[in-house]
Amino acid sequence: MQAIPAIPATLFLTAIFAVMLTVLSLLVSLQRRSAKIGTGDGDNIVLRRRIRAHGNFIENAPLLVLVCAVLEISATASSATIWALAVAFMVARLLHALGVLKIPVVGSQAVGMVLQHVAILIGAALLLRGLI
Repeated sequence: MQAIPAIPATLFLTAIFAVMLTVLSLLVSLQRRSAKIGTGDGDNIVLRRRIRAHGNFIENAPLLVLVCAVLEISATASSATIWALAVAFMVARLLHALGVLKIPVVGSQAVGMVLQHVAILIGAALLLRGLI
């Protein structure tokens, strides 16, 4: 029987984010190939959106994973709270990517960013509370 991982929410979040990052990267590569654009965005609006969806993901996802990992390792928050943050992070990143890619989900980009920022601030507050 396998041991239960010490940081299950972080492991799950990391796995989901790895898949999401791969999909976003593939979308950029496929559009580059289709538009025959090797570097930059070539003023191609679809490519520009895909590059930004990928870029914004990679700018934010590592911090989300780190916050989740430190919360789990330090036992600063309950398991339910950590899982709630992990799910919020995943939903936020998915909504934001859909919005940037202009996949019709009303207000998804803005909702995703607000949800992400709220979740990060809650995670930060929990980490700081653990120092007291």
